[in-house]
Amino acid sequence: MDKALVYGTRDSGLHSFIALTLAVQDKVQPRLPFAPPWSPPSSSPQTLALFPSVPPSFPPPPSPLNSPSPPFPSNRLTRSFLSHCSLVSRPPYIPNRIDDPSYVRIFDTTLRDGEQSPGATMTSKQKLAIACQLAHLGVDIIEAGFPASSPDDLDAVRSIAIEVGNNPDENGYAPVICGLARCNKADIDAAWEAVRHAMRPRVHTFIATSEIHMKYKLRKSRAEVVRIASEMVAYARSLGCEDVEFSPEDAGRSDREFLYHVLAEVIKAGATTVNIPDTVGYTLPSEFGRLIADINANTRGIENVIISTHCQNDLGLATANTLAGAYSGARQLEVTVNGIGERAGNASLEEVVMAIKCRKELMGGLHTGINIKHIVMASKMVAEYSGLHVQPHKAIVGANAFAHESGIHQDGMLKNKSTYEIISPEDIGLTRSNESGIVLGKLSGRHALRSRLLEFGYDINGKELDDIFKRFKEVAEKKKHVTDADIEALISDEIFQTQVIWLLGDLQVTGGTLGLSTATVKLIASDGEEKIACSIGTGPVDAAYKAVDIIIGVPVILLEYSMNSVTEGIDAIASTRVVIRGDTTHSSTHALTGETVFRTFSGSGAGMDIVVSSVRAYVSALNKMLAFKDLSASKAARKVS
Repeated sequence: MDKALVYGTRDSGLHSFIALTLAVQDKVQPRLPFAPPWSPPSSSPQTLALFPSVPPSFPPPPSPLNSPSPPFPSNRLTRSFLSHCSLVSRPPYIPNRIDDPSYVRIFDTTLRDGEQSPGATMTSKQKLAIACQLAHLGVDIIEAGFPASSPDDLDAVRSIAIEVGNNPDENGYAPVICGLARCNKADIDAAWEAVRHAMRPRVHTFIATSEIHMKYKLRKSRAEVVRIASEMVAYARSLGCEDVEFSPEDAGRSDREFLYHVLAEVIKAGATTVNIPDTVGYTLPSEFGRLIADINANTRGIENVIISTHCQNDLGLATANTLAGAYSGARQLEVTVNGIGERAGNASLEEVVMAIKCRKELMGGLHTGINIKHIVMASKMVAEYSGLHVQPHKAIVGANAFAHESGIHQDGMLKNKSTYEIISPEDIGLTRSNESGIVLGKLSGRHALRSRLLEFGYDINGKELDDIFKRFKEVAEKKKHVTDADIEALISDEIFQTQVIWLLGDLQVTGGTLGLSTATVKLIASDGEEKIACSIGTGPVDAAYKAVDIIIGVPVILLEYSMNSVTEGIDAIASTRVVIRGDTTHSSTHALTGETVFRTFSGSGAGMDIVVSSVRAYVSALNKMLAFKDLSASKAARKVS
């Protein structure tokens, strides 16, 4: 391929794509060049910091002031071609290559790395629901969990492999279902047992390669690490797994030459994807982009695999590093919904996908298979099931992402929305405006409520609609006007709850300065049995929680309690989140450290009464813990029998 054609012209992104297409048509398998096949449109420090790997030997693009052609896209052919490219469907899945050089696979690890966040433990049913939503969203690969961590995780991953991994979408694509495994046979056996039922199973195995990890954590030499890595990749392939991903943990701090050697050996052993993790979020975009480019240029056999990125957010650079990696040749990006994950989290799916989409011309025409209309729903589902609520200023999906309070901003928005919004909220599935003119209140019926729910993206019928309508009428009786935020709080409190073992019936509390706070609580069991208990406490919430404990009879520790108002005013709906921990039998193995981790369970609740909201959240967390405990007990009983 003529590199001058790729780098030396204004419409270089277009020419690069044409050149690569011609190479494919001529039955030549092109290898991605050392650097991305185009030049950035400017040489500003910001651009060079993000995209450092353009070879200096190639001339910079001509300045718009000195060029007769306008900035990219420069003509009707270019615009038409890019418009056509944006409509190109997902290329056929081949584990170790992508026939469309501009396509980027999205690897979602919300259910594995995301669940490692403290308090983010989800039930198997919730994991399955999220996996279904991820498939609906259009992710290419779902890392469903770490099967060796516990029998429950293995069963959850197996369920996802069976139900989601064998359910193609309207275009015939079913996502790859992946299980994580350390580089040992027991882990790989568990991962393969869990994912092998899917149409497209993958085993993802890893071992550390940085000096600090090999010396202090693994206590192994370089030669031992190389041997173990290559042997375990080969072992995974020997089980019948044709799609094996390998990660050199802490690659960002690993010696380059050693890293090239490890990757070459695992490629030789049969790896189809090599993932480059910035495990501790240490690198800057300039470093990480150069790392991907160097691996692409110096690793034997790299043309036979997909390069992936996995960036942690310890310095707040996960999204920037991921984009730099994609620019430099990575064609799989590992992300999580809402950016949840270990410590400060991971690269955020919605940020990475929307950055690629919004700045397509700067990213060389890269595109994904994500249906962005489902981003908001996925974000809400993960927030509610994980118990990790999104901060208001979170990019793309935060409550303030499309809010404009400044007078100057409001004036600009009224004149033209593009003055202050680079993304339309409707594009990602967020509907805030009431175009139908319907004002919801105490006289509104089911049809009006369902119409508004459809505007939010919730297609709800049957019992779920009945339950939400009942809660809506309770609020409408007390409030003159029920806001969109009120309705969404009720939706979250009803449809995103876990399996119902106990349900709050009635609650009565007393408090104040004249005596001890007391609470009387009625809970209804799943079989309809009602139980009532009374207790005293240091405050009405404490008293209510103690009464709940008396009824349920399971000792727990309250680790976290937080509350915020959903809307303004004295009649605002309160949203409460709690995190609890039960006895020490609820444990699993941490994927990276191998340590035993005691599970925690989160719950959320909403209501106009803050005590009611608090008890709903507490009962929600208890339901999650009890469901997990019952599942473990039934599995143990089956093994004994």
